[in-house]
Amino acid sequence: MRHRWRAPLLLAAVLSLTWGAWMGLLRIGWALPLPWPDQLILHGPLMIGGFLGTLIALERAIGIAKPWAYAAPLLTAAGSAALVFGPPGPLGPALIISGSVVVFAVFGVVLRREPSLFAATMALGVAAWITGNARWIAGAGIYRAVFWWVGFIVLTIAGERLELSRLRRLRAPVRLAFVAAIAVLGLGIALTIGWPESGVRVMGGGLVMLGAWLGAFDVARRTVRQPGVTRFIAICLLTGYAWLGVAGAIAIVTGAAAPGPRYDALLHAIFLGFAVAMIFGHAPIVLPAVLGTPLRFRLAFYVPLVVLHCSVAVRIPATSSTCSASGGRGEDCSTQWRSPRSPRIPRGRLRRLAVDCFRRSTLRLTIRPAAPAPRPPAPPAPRAAAIR
Repeated sequence: MRHRWRAPLLLAAVLSLTWGAWMGLLRIGWALPLPWPDQLILHGPLMIGGFLGTLIALERAIGIAKPWAYAAPLLTAAGSAALVFGPPGPLGPALIISGSVVVFAVFGVVLRREPSLFAATMALGVAAWITGNARWIAGAGIYRAVFWWVGFIVLTIAGERLELSRLRRLRAPVRLAFVAAIAVLGLGIALTIGWPESGVRVMGGGLVMLGAWLGAFDVARRTVRQPGVTRFIAICLLTGYAWLGVAGAIAIVTGAAAPGPRYDALLHAIFLGFAVAMIFGHAPIVLPAVLGTPLRFRLAFYVPLVVLHCSVAVRIPATSSTCSASGGRGEDCSTQWRSPRSPRIPRGRLRRLAVDCFRRSTLRLTIRPAAPAPRPPAPPAPRAAAIR
């Protein structure tokens, strides 16, 4: 598929991000319009299946270079549009789960071409995505499906980073440590079906192990010393791994398996602190590949990254303190509605500012044509022979 067909799919992912962030602002008290009264609960599915799912599906479709693979981002984008503009119903979830099945078929082709640990890890992540989508469409609460979506995001990113670490020729004990972290993470997610709190704690152990492994053996440990966009990408990755460890610690200590302040802190440490930092880090690579336009890096790219981490650092303790003041009951305190005159929470502004600033700066620098490379100096003209 040509480049001109990739931009609309990327735009669909950005629209899912925008609408998901819109619902996130509503969840923390912003007085904004909403097309459907019960649409607020779709904040998570839009951010995970609509935005992240479409991005990952598009990236994999480009990598496999098969026209049928583009059905995956097309289906997830259509499912997101159905969730946003259509009345509540099974159409949106059905389209998203269909797209996830196509992504799994893509990884089946990849595994047949080149059986590898990194491809198997990403395929396992997509299988977790399908399982979470199936539980969602079967009527289970989103808080029962979200931990499978955690596996989708974490395993997909871990597999991609392992793929890039092949250049380091990791020793067998290091690879076994990676497999152990993946096994603990997968076991914890599976346990959430029958033993939610115990499963979350085991999952937290896997998150801590995987965050420590990525922080120790990812190529970002070396590339952070290089200048320019390479250092920016490495900083995004390393700070994201730190948030993954924080999320694992929260899961181990609290076992937060139901909506509430600790559950909210756990999910935002993963999906904001870790996943969005990964998006910031991969955007200078993915966007030029999708749009076919070179990217000009600027130091201003660090501004949204700093704002993002500040927003997560403020949100986690603020959520706990706000909800503990109400008695620490099980309801999701971040979804409580406030009146239009209630004060807006600064952490929502910070998160929105981070995403909007990075979206504007990245797209502007990507779409703007890069400056032409300087021409090499012309070779000196041969000297004329001396006249005798």
